[in-house]
Amino acid sequence: WERTPGTLRPELSDVLGEEPLRHPVGRRFHYSNPGYTLLGALVEKVRGAAWEDVLRREVLDPLGLSATGVRPRAPHAGGWAVHPWADVMLPEPVEDLGRMAAAGQLWSTTGDLGRFASFLARGDDRVLGLRSLQEMRTPAAPGAAADVVTGYAYGLGMELRRSGERLLVGHSGSLPGFLASLTLAVDDDVAAVVLANCTSGVPTTAVGADLVRIVADAEPRIPEPWRPLRDIDPAVLELAGQWYWGTHGFGLRLTGDGLLSLEPLAGPGRRSRFRANGDGTWTGLEGYYAGEPLRVVRRPDGSVDHLDLGSFVFTRQPYDSRSAVPGGVDPQGWRGIGQPSTS
Repeated sequence: WERTPGTLRPELSDVLGEEPLRHPVGRRFHYSNPGYTLLGALVEKVRGAAWEDVLRREVLDPLGLSATGVRPRAPHAGGWAVHPWADVMLPEPVEDLGRMAAAGQLWSTTGDLGRFASFLARGDDRVLGLRSLQEMRTPAAPGAAADVVTGYAYGLGMELRRSGERLLVGHSGSLPGFLASLTLAVDDDVAAVVLANCTSGVPTTAVGADLVRIVADAEPRIPEPWRPLRDIDPAVLELAGQWYWGTHGFGLRLTGDGLLSLEPLAGPGRRSRFRANGDGTWTGLEGYYAGEPLRVVRRPDGSVDHLDLGSFVFTRQPYDSRSAVPGGVDPQGWRGIGQPSTS
């Protein structure tokens, strides 16, 4: 389909065929170009306009991607195929892919793609907020969640790869005569765009990963200036400090973005950030506690007794006898080895 005009596939059924589903829905990830064609048709149905017009109005124009569109603009590089066994080349055709265009018929520049990478890292509420982009960077298929640890998984339209300890997100693509990749390391705030005007032969994804690594490892990093909160609720501030799940110590910090950050005091352990819900409760954003509620349990006098985190009880002291520790605490409390128990 990449080298033939879209007039050969005028209807959606011409693209999807008689058996569009290759696997049970939601069971596993399998990349599908016709699937993106289906999404383009869905956009047209919901918005009542051509998908490329919706894309221009709702994504490209708000982000200032003026050099990006569904058709090439002169001057532009020509696309070439290089013979695999001889140093000769062949021009590739440029086709309007029709229904299949939603699967990847976009022409762009390194400048526009760099701006798009910045959007993918930080979000823009005119298009998609940061929370939605974070969801896009999460493996979508239940069975694929572990794949990203070993090398590859797919989120909501974004490829997820591991390069050493670094998580890379983005996407690669190709049409006859052209290769492209956008690679983003969110934690390093570094992105790489690689474009080539050949059908094959350039490992754009690997080159992008190398560029990110070189810059992230070698470029001096200027830390973000510290910014205090503009205002603070005393009831929230009193939650900051050390907490214990049994004897496991954790620190709970109130950060400048208004989130609560839970981290082990030493060594590995469960960690997460929590977003306020506006009713005194909080919700975990990532890790083991993603989606779990954090609730503050108070005593009759209003003081904090413990934190209930998805049914786990956190107290101010290890097995704090003053708090509602599940199963209770031995009435003699902590003791030395020379202090026998009494009944």
